[in-house]
Amino acid sequence: MATLALFDIDDLALPKSLQEAVEHGEVFTRGWVVELILDLIGYTPDKDLCAVRLVEPACGGGAFLGVIAERVSASCRAHGRPLSDGAEAVRAFDLLSRNVEESRSVITRTLHDAGWSSADVELIATTWVRQGDYLLHPDAGHPTDYVVGNPPYIRLEAVPDDRMAAYRDACPTMSGRADTYIGFYETALRSLAPGGRLGFICADRWMRNQYGRALRRLVTRRFSMDLVLSLHDVDVFDEQVSAYPAITLISSRAQGPAVVADTTRAFGPAHARDFAAWCRSGSGEQVAAEAFQAARLPQWFPGEDSWPAASPARLAMLEDLTERFALLEDARTGTRVGIGIATGADKVFITRDTDAVEPDRLLPMAMVRDTTSGHVNWGGTYLVNPWSADGDLVDLDAYPRLAAYFGKHGDVLRKRYVAVKQPDRWYKTFDKVDSRLTRRAKLLFPDMKLAIHPVLDEGGLYPHHNLYFVVSETWDMRVLGGLLLSKVAQAFVEAYAVRMRGGTLRFQAQYLRKIRVPAPDAISERDRAALAEAFDRRDPAAATKAALRVYGLAELPE
Repeated sequence: MATLALFDIDDLALPKSLQEAVEHGEVFTRGWVVELILDLIGYTPDKDLCAVRLVEPACGGGAFLGVIAERVSASCRAHGRPLSDGAEAVRAFDLLSRNVEESRSVITRTLHDAGWSSADVELIATTWVRQGDYLLHPDAGHPTDYVVGNPPYIRLEAVPDDRMAAYRDACPTMSGRADTYIGFYETALRSLAPGGRLGFICADRWMRNQYGRALRRLVTRRFSMDLVLSLHDVDVFDEQVSAYPAITLISSRAQGPAVVADTTRAFGPAHARDFAAWCRSGSGEQVAAEAFQAARLPQWFPGEDSWPAASPARLAMLEDLTERFALLEDARTGTRVGIGIATGADKVFITRDTDAVEPDRLLPMAMVRDTTSGHVNWGGTYLVNPWSADGDLVDLDAYPRLAAYFGKHGDVLRKRYVAVKQPDRWYKTFDKVDSRLTRRAKLLFPDMKLAIHPVLDEGGLYPHHNLYFVVSETWDMRVLGGLLLSKVAQAFVEAYAVRMRGGTLRFQAQYLRKIRVPAPDAISERDRAALAEAFDRRDPAAATKAALRVYGLAELPE
């Protein structure tokens, strides 16, 4: 980690723009949610809480600190300790002086009500809470047993340039258009002692968005993702905000079992206690109650790519399939997922005029509209192809009609970025044509559909860039087509892809590559025939029925 800037904590001067951003990003957590987080991470009064260290990175008005003070007080009484023994047990930070004073007041009231002396209470309140920037604070790196809180939601664009640069230097995971909460996760995780635990309530967008990729990489390489409890429809904050909140527990250890849970609007304090009790029980039984659903996975999903989003039962199924089956794209079966050609100038390179250029410069092209029926109905579209079978640009002197055609559109073609960058190759398409792909049988997938829609081209067409394709050296493409027509295959895409307006899914290569499939030779003749027939008849229900047998599933969880 980079060397951190130091400053006088007691005399911290914030730029007005940052103070306004912090105030805008303040969202305070309800008390019962704080209780739940502390229960889940095991910060309970039966433990000697004076012997461990807890940090709250952004204490705000003291929502967490009031409950923490109650628990430290109860722990001191249970273990026969004076309250002063807890002076070093908690550290809390906030940028705003008024929040520091309010948090100290919350601690003071709580401990006075618990019967402790004024001297001890004053010691605890002033020692625990400090004004400072957690992301740039040297104390943040001290080994910590627990980090808890609700980190502020502030877009980096709202932070002054010099401080934003310091944040990015201190927290490498804050890349792109990140939110400051990414930095809070990173700083907190790096501060954890072995076995230490982080418990945040925070927006869960980092688990799926591009700006969270570096943080996901850090988590999967060095930590254990222990729990994700989605609370999107629950009033967990004092104000109504659209923050997609989730409670996330991460620990400093090798990856172990992980709990995934989702809630309904009915979820409240009593249900929170029930959920915490279920988590503590270690039960492997899934829960499907009115207020919450929960499942325990053997481990978390690997890698830095977007983590899946689905019901706990479906996530458990996907994790099970991830463990038991290989990815669709697999060198062992010679199966590859790709995207059709991007030309960089469709109006020039795509034509229906068979006399436009020499016949061998016209490459039949599959368009999305050709796949609508579920079978290829080619509409007569061609690619004006500047590439030879060897993968080189053809010599225009050898093709006078092609040269004349491109010359007529020279102004358009030469202004493209690829042409400016390589002026001598001004007539190239953005992507190169792979002539072998035309001859191969391939499954075509329109980019945007409500349901997965594999269509078989037995060879002869080259896909446009709005079509994705699957080719294989091993699979019978009708059998694979039936498997990919099923709701099981779609479940993978649904878990990773972002739905567009109206429920439309993006069937892009990055999502198709998430699909897990059995080895082709592991499928029985009966199921191979059923999958191929379902594919030929365009029958997703029959394909799903056969796929469930192939995957060893009794049903597809909602």
